[in-house]
Amino acid sequence: MTNVIYAVAVLGLLGAFFGLVLAFAARKFAVEVDERQLQVEETLPGANCGGCGYAGCAAYAAAIVNEGAPINLCVAGGSQVIADISHIMGIESAETERFVAHVRCSGCTGIAREKFEYDGIPDCVAAMRLGGGQGFKECSASCLGLGTCVRACQFDAIHIIDGVAVVDHEKCVGCMACAEVCPKDVIEKIPYSANITVPCNSLDKGPVVRKYCDVGCIACKICERVCEYDAIHVTDNLAHIDYDKCVSCGKCVEKCPRNLILDIRTDRKAGEPSTANS
Repeated sequence: MTNVIYAVAVLGLLGAFFGLVLAFAARKFAVEVDERQLQVEETLPGANCGGCGYAGCAAYAAAIVNEGAPINLCVAGGSQVIADISHIMGIESAETERFVAHVRCSGCTGIAREKFEYDGIPDCVAAMRLGGGQGFKECSASCLGLGTCVRACQFDAIHIIDGVAVVDHEKCVGCMACAEVCPKDVIEKIPYSANITVPCNSLDKGPVVRKYCDVGCIACKICERVCEYDAIHVTDNLAHIDYDKCVSCGKCVEKCPRNLILDIRTDRKAGEPSTANS
């Protein structure tokens, strides 16, 4: 019995000793964390979406406080988060332009023809392994519509409608997680204020496009000729809009012989979700 008591006492003393050692080490080698860093991290939305360019909200908070990173990079938080962070950091609030994702494809079922019927895993990356590494659509640049982007979005801002991904601009925060997982590189970032969009991604020449898609860009350059603001140009057989110059006059929309170029202002005026390729 005495031996048991002795052993327990020794273990107790050892535990107390090592506890003191650990406490001393924790205090001695503790890394000082700026209180503002914790405040900024609490202010950020905690989405960890990566839209700011950092690994997550904690990493971005550390970069703001310790590295002087811009305070307006949180796409998920918006203007209110920027204002709160500016107050914490004691600096002037920075304005930021809102961006959203845009799917450069109108290839819904019945428009962009299919090479074969796909009955595999509902994942765009998996489907890309077939059809010579291009998937099951005749258009090698089209959206496959299997929802890989949908599953990557934390904000319920992108859905598959009639076989093609469609972005709800009212929910989209522009983190571009959808673009990162898209194997077709069919999703781009555009200003939220953009009204005119070109939902096509094909770089094929017009005669080739006509064979597999009823609405794809045929590089006719009519849009380029009618634009008075030098805001749209056909490059590599595809029309591209310069949103710094575009005034949303809509002439390219009216003259496009394929009815490809869209004006999404009607959706916004009606108070409906703004979609750039519906």
